[in-house]
Amino acid sequence: MIRRILSAILLLWAIGFLWFAAALPQPATDVETDAVIVPTGGAGRIPHGLEVLDQGLARMMLVTGVDREVKPEEFAAEFEVSPERMECCVTLGFAAVDTRSNAAETAQWVRENDIKSLRLVTTDWHMRRAASELNRVLPDKVEVVRDAVPSEPSMGALFLEYHKLLASILAGLIDW
Repeated sequence: MIRRILSAILLLWAIGFLWFAAALPQPATDVETDAVIVPTGGAGRIPHGLEVLDQGLARMMLVTGVDREVKPEEFAAEFEVSPERMECCVTLGFAAVDTRSNAAETAQWVRENDIKSLRLVTTDWHMRRAASELNRVLPDKVEVVRDAVPSEPSMGALFLEYHKLLASILAGLIDW
């Protein structure tokens, strides 16, 4: 009996991993939102978030999880953002250190800026966990558009992220 239960759990885990790895989230369509949220950490995230601003698909952007050593001028120079664009539209968030605190920092910024809709820009393999953490702390009335940045993750990265997602889901179920 225990063997069957363990076999069923292993089978569910394997099917879940195959789904996770084979069906990575995709980029969003050109839907407009109030803001774009970009957690730091993956190649292409910040440039894509800035593209969203440039295309007029959002009016403001939060980059969450910025290293405390980074100065706004350095960020602007690295990503070729004008001082005017930085002043009006780009907020650097320095409070977050991981995906869960990215969500908390974002939720606070959303409340402070009366955001009703946002576009979450993160790497395809990170999208499910980032969106899950964000949905856990945002008010129900805030619409979240998932806009994945395509990547070519290694099997190891997918394996690690799948387990982080499972841990996040479990933590949400027991409400840590």
